[in-house]
Amino acid sequence: MAGDSAWRSQRAQWLEANDACRRDILRRLAADGESAAQDLPDTCAVPWKSTGWTNDRNVLQMLEMMVARGEVAVSSRHRGERRFDLAERVYPDVPAVPAAEAARRRNERRLSALGIARARAAETMIEPNGAGDVGEEAQIEGVRGKWRVDPAQLDQPFEGRVALLSPLDRLIFDRKRMTDLFAFDYQLEMYKPAAKRRWGYWALPILDGDRLVGKVDATADRKAGVLRVDAIHEDEPFDESEVTREIESLAEWLGLDLAGSIAV
Repeated sequence: MAGDSAWRSQRAQWLEANDACRRDILRRLAADGESAAQDLPDTCAVPWKSTGWTNDRNVLQMLEMMVARGEVAVSSRHRGERRFDLAERVYPDVPAVPAAEAARRRNERRLSALGIARARAAETMIEPNGAGDVGEEAQIEGVRGKWRVDPAQLDQPFEGRVALLSPLDRLIFDRKRMTDLFAFDYQLEMYKPAAKRRWGYWALPILDGDRLVGKVDATADRKAGVLRVDAIHEDEPFDESEVTREIESLAEWLGLDLAGSIAV
C-alpha cells in the first residue's frame, strides 16, 4: 500500500502468500481449541526470512500477525509458553471501538506514559511512537521541532532516583526520542556478534534522576545461581553506591546471589 513502510509491506505480502496457512490455523483452532505454536503444523508456502531469531519460524510469525489482525489471541500461558485461541473466545463480547476513537485513546495512553512525545515519529514494528494531536503543543529548549505534552504532568513536583532500565522500557524504546531528550548513546546489541558489542548482550541503561548516565552489563547465570556483573559503563558521573544498591536489588528480585564485587 502506498505510504506504508517497507516492513509493513513485507509482512502484508508474506501474509497474502501464506493465506492458506492462515486459514488452516483458524480451522484447527476452531476444532481443537487453544494450542501452542509448536502444536500447529507449518503449512506456509513461503518461509519467513529474517537475519534474527524469527528466521523460518513461520507458524509463530503467522500467529503474531493474526493477533494483530484480531483473529486470534493469547488465551493462556503454560510454563512461559503462550497458547493461542480464536479471538472471539478470548476477548469480551462487546461492541468494537471505532478506529478513530481507538487511535485517540491509544495516543492518550501513550502520551500519559511518556509525558512528552513527538506528534509524528518513526513507526516501529511494535507500535507507533508519535502521540498525534492529543495533549498540548510544547517546545523543548535546545531541541528542534514541536512536541506534545500531557497537561496532567505539567507543574508537578519531581523527585528522581537511580534505576536500571530494561532495554525495552518506554523511556528509551524510541531511540530517536531518547537521543533528542537525553543525548544518550545506546543500542540493544543482543543481535550483534559478541566481538562487535560495545556494552553487552542485554545492557541495562542507568537512569539517575532526569539523566541517562551509563549501562550495566550483567548476566543471570541461573545454573550457578548468581548474577554476574560483566561491566559497568559510565557515560556521566553517578553515585556508585546507588547503582550498586540497584544491582543488589536486581539480584534479589531474580532470586540470585551477586557474584563477586562490583566495580565501575
